[in-house]
Amino acid sequence: MNRKENTETVRIGEIALTKAWAGPIPVLYREPESVPAKAERKLAIFLTGLGGTKEKQAEFLKDIAERGYVALAFDNAGHGERGTEARDDLVSRVFGNMRREGWKVLGQTVLDTSAVIDWAVTALGVSEQVRMGGISMGGDITIAAAGVDRRIVRAAPIITTPDWLRPGMREISSEAPVMDPGAPDEEAQAFYDRFNPITHLDRYVDGPPMRLTLGAEDRHIPPENAERFKRELGRLSGESADRIELVYVPAPQADHADVIRRKAEWWPSLLDWWLND
Repeated sequence: MNRKENTETVRIGEIALTKAWAGPIPVLYREPESVPAKAERKLAIFLTGLGGTKEKQAEFLKDIAERGYVALAFDNAGHGERGTEARDDLVSRVFGNMRREGWKVLGQTVLDTSAVIDWAVTALGVSEQVRMGGISMGGDITIAAAGVDRRIVRAAPIITTPDWLRPGMREISSEAPVMDPGAPDEEAQAFYDRFNPITHLDRYVDGPPMRLTLGAEDRHIPPENAERFKRELGRLSGESADRIELVYVPAPQADHADVIRRKAEWWPSLLDWWLND
């Protein structure tokens, strides 16, 4: 298929990206600048957190493409071009009932991930050996997708959780009160039952390597959630648990939002690990 069909060039600052449609899903991708003519084309997907957009991932996509990968981002379900409400309204709605609204975003975007990979393999000519990562909610989606789509061969979730119940979750604020997680409706519960990683540990036996970058002082997504995932997986398979690497951004100033601001400390080494052949 001609990769130039139904595409347009988008500039985010000085970064040129290509916009295309994976069925109904708008995507942005950046091609590597120099790849040998007969070299395998490799795909790395990187997703945003709650309230973010694919456009906000431009700097990440640029860095990924510089490592020789086709770098791709798409909007989470209900986000960006796929949404109908302002960012602040979206965030307020989801945080107002994480288990009803948040689980729907997570579950639908897990399904979307497989659809985007299907499209990219055909339309962009990439290998079915896919790298995936993301920040916060994008990391949650990454972990869940890696459990159901074996084409994901290495995962890089950042300030994230494998437990959609999010025990100990606090608001992202200076006071950080404990959040009321709300209650799911039937649709949200079905997504949880189908995709929640920690209740489907068997999917991660012989699963792909993952490096979870965590904030040592994260009160919004406490590191204990990832630690428990690794520990409980170890009861099924020590070898599989060994493929789950936990890396901490140290205190002080290692709460949820602090980790994003400290990108320069963890992003280069994560790229080295994540995109290492």
